[in-house]
Amino acid sequence: MYKWSDEHQMIRDAVRDFVDKEVRPLREELEFGDTPPYDVIRKFFATFGMSDIARASFAKRIAAEKAGKERDPDAAGSGPSGVGFMLVPIIELCRCSPGLVTAMGVSTGLAGSTIMSRGTVAQKERWALDLLTFDKVGAWAITEPDSGSDAFGRMQATARRDGDEYVLNGSKTFITNGPYADTTVFICKLDEGNPPAERKILSFVLDRGMPGFEQTKAMRKMGMHSSPTGMLFLSDVRVGKDRLLGETEDRPYREGAKEAFSIERTGVAAMSLGIIERCLELSIAYAKECVRFGKPIGEHQLIQEKLARMEMHRLNVENLVFRTIEKADAGEAMTLTEASAMKLYSARVATEVALEAVQIFGGNGYMSEFEVEQFARDAKVLQIYAGTDEIQISQIARSLLA
Repeated sequence: MYKWSDEHQMIRDAVRDFVDKEVRPLREELEFGDTPPYDVIRKFFATFGMSDIARASFAKRIAAEKAGKERDPDAAGSGPSGVGFMLVPIIELCRCSPGLVTAMGVSTGLAGSTIMSRGTVAQKERWALDLLTFDKVGAWAITEPDSGSDAFGRMQATARRDGDEYVLNGSKTFITNGPYADTTVFICKLDEGNPPAERKILSFVLDRGMPGFEQTKAMRKMGMHSSPTGMLFLSDVRVGKDRLLGETEDRPYREGAKEAFSIERTGVAAMSLGIIERCLELSIAYAKECVRFGKPIGEHQLIQEKLARMEMHRLNVENLVFRTIEKADAGEAMTLTEASAMKLYSARVATEVALEAVQIFGGNGYMSEFEVEQFARDAKVLQIYAGTDEIQISQIARSLLA
């Protein structure tokens, strides 16, 4: 695959039109006015029939599972170009508001998908469908104040058995959708009096308003303002086994987490492409119209070098996205190492391109009225969340040396 198909371009144009009509007019409110993004996301789902698609796919999958089949082959996202149809909207939304993609992706792609991959049929019917249709907002809570990239090793949140129930305690931070989540997947360790390093990792589903479960207001951040982030505090939250995903303590969590990390990291490449495309587009237009020393700045070699590097990075990231689509169409899953390499490169160059766009715009680029200022702030977090650059390097190197 070396270019988008006609079908992909039709989806791209439709989403771009939606963004221009429904998202750009709200940019100030979303980025600087503390307006939650969920109404816009729900309108996006409704416009493109995504909720109906999710319901139909969910019904097929549940019917297949009840019939004893592991997976329905006609599930959404399978087949030629299925992944492409999911990545194109990510790219287009990120050309305006990357935070919308983060808020949407965590709710459906992490919280919803975790329940779908680890939950019982009853748990999927109880919680997952509302997340996949975006009727409810989901959060995926793993990071803690003292853990950062060492999410499992330094995890302090615990679940303690108490009769037929569990008692949950602990805190989580940097949780996307945390302040507004209706449903939260809470990841913790089973405390049986054994050392923390030996404890099993479990995941529970929590609902807003449960006694002892506190969701803080949105935190102030450098960027991604349209994606609310908060802290969670659990103090003796009592839950039944029906809230333990899979209703078993004996299913290792780390393998499932690797799959989630791979999906999240490949998604960062698509997000990066949207940021790069828009920054390059804006920079080219500005380089043509801004005159300094008697000629447009685009005629100065130093500006040309910046634009050329932007285009080089755009092509490389686009090819990584095409590779993702090709592998999916061939029925091959992206390995964690491949996803880490994609994420590492894409996040770095998206940040570089956004900062260079600010440089091309000069003083204007530093002003919030100009889009490139927002992209410079938004792009930086791509090097931090879903695993820092340093974590990606470690993962890639370990795989090479194994």
